[in-house]
Amino acid sequence: MTHMLPPRTILVPVDFGPASESALAEAISLARTFGAELHVFHAFALPPAGVGDFSFQLAVNASSQIVAEATRDVSRMTSKYDDGKIAIHVVLEEGDPSKTILACAERVGADLIVMGTHAREGLARVLIGSTTEAVIRTSPIPVLSVRAR
Repeated sequence: MTHMLPPRTILVPVDFGPASESALAEAISLARTFGAELHVFHAFALPPAGVGDFSFQLAVNASSQIVAEATRDVSRMTSKYDDGKIAIHVVLEEGDPSKTILACAERVGADLIVMGTHAREGLARVLIGSTTEAVIRTSPIPVLSVRAR
């Protein structure tokens, strides 16, 4: 049996919901306890660019607005925890959440992923495949799932 070493780099994917808030609080606590650095990650989808200059410009404007809003929302989420005692890095990436989470974890050298999960049960859990479940199933590193408080 192998034993998990204390995490040095923790990745926390957030979607700005209550479960993400709980996961971030837990990850902050772990980072403080172990002196780990924290990467707060948000995946987003960009609108498809249409045909012609005007629709392309609309897509570019919408894209920059999406990125600006996500940046602001992540900053708002992390600011209450940022006491200068742990390193908090913000990572925004366009794409499918479960795939981009795993790619980011590999890129930053994360040795733990802390994610929020919804307390779905029964048929709803089977029918609605969550990002957290996909990451847990496919992650090569430990994943800690945290329920919304």
